[in-house]
Amino acid sequence: MLLDLQMPRMGGLELLRALRREGFDFPVIVITAHGSIEAAVEAMKEGAYDFLPKPFDAQHLDIVVRKALERRRLVEANRLLRDTLDAHTAEILGASRPISEAVAVARKAAAANSTVLLLGESGTGKEVFAHAIHRWSDRREKPLIVVNCVALSEHLLESELFGHEKGAFTGAHQAKKGKFELAHGGTVFLDEIGDMPPGLQAKLLRVLQDHNFERVGGTKPIRADIRVIAATNRDLDQATKDGRFREDLFYRLNVVRITLPPLRDRKEDLPVLARHFVVRYSTEAKKTVRGVSVEAMARLQAHAWPGNVRELANAIERAVVLCAGEYIGPDDLALPHAAT
Repeated sequence: MLLDLQMPRMGGLELLRALRREGFDFPVIVITAHGSIEAAVEAMKEGAYDFLPKPFDAQHLDIVVRKALERRRLVEANRLLRDTLDAHTAEILGASRPISEAVAVARKAAAANSTVLLLGESGTGKEVFAHAIHRWSDRREKPLIVVNCVALSEHLLESELFGHEKGAFTGAHQAKKGKFELAHGGTVFLDEIGDMPPGLQAKLLRVLQDHNFERVGGTKPIRADIRVIAATNRDLDQATKDGRFREDLFYRLNVVRITLPPLRDRKEDLPVLARHFVVRYSTEAKKTVRGVSVEAMARLQAHAWPGNVRELANAIERAVVLCAGEYIGPDDLALPHAAT
């Protein structure tokens, strides 16, 4: 926006403050007369990118606008990078046969652009696999956008995925880009895809087929160069047979299928997983816990782990907090004793 500070109905500073209150974050270049540096400095404090004193020539204006747009591009890129690079994104740990086979398939899938469907119980690490597939792919320099399909209502999820135009519905005071648009060139991870409302399943199918969509309330087609990774702990085969999930969408998602093993089927990985979480949580708690005692490890091995790796992480975090020595003991673990 090119914004003059002297306007008849509303001053430029007042308008700039109103824009920021409403959430508009595009670059604003202030135009001020007579070289009023004080007014220009005040505008910069309110969020203006730069200012131009009158009179100005077209070449100078062109340079300032280009710099503002480049800065905007860098800000958006950094924002997406922060969203993508979660500091706690875990590596895939373990060398058991079930997890090794899943990793081998994931690495092969990463080399292509085909849709990946991650199946498995809650807490088995489906999001960790999605991050890994993105890191191993040619799209690694572009964003990975995560969307939880069960966390929002159908209306909000539609807006979150596809974006909306200004005035598309009550409260849509400005246009908003959706996750598909923001992830252009990268990857979209649709978690809990089995809970996606039926009305949105048809729209998602079109994105997977044609790579095009419209924002809510819009008519202009938008190209979506994205790779989709979907995950669910639901039985999609049965949901498709029961008519609760579109069969054509299921086939589009089920190109490369990876079923992640529950922790009870890969207990030989418990020592390395436990060691990883001990290091993480002892560092966060600023404690000197070095590992798990033999007795505590036996307790870990005896547990069934219905919550899988997520439950293990929570158990180790609690144990680190309660541990008074260098090694976690069985009493530090909030786990039942094994049946005798």
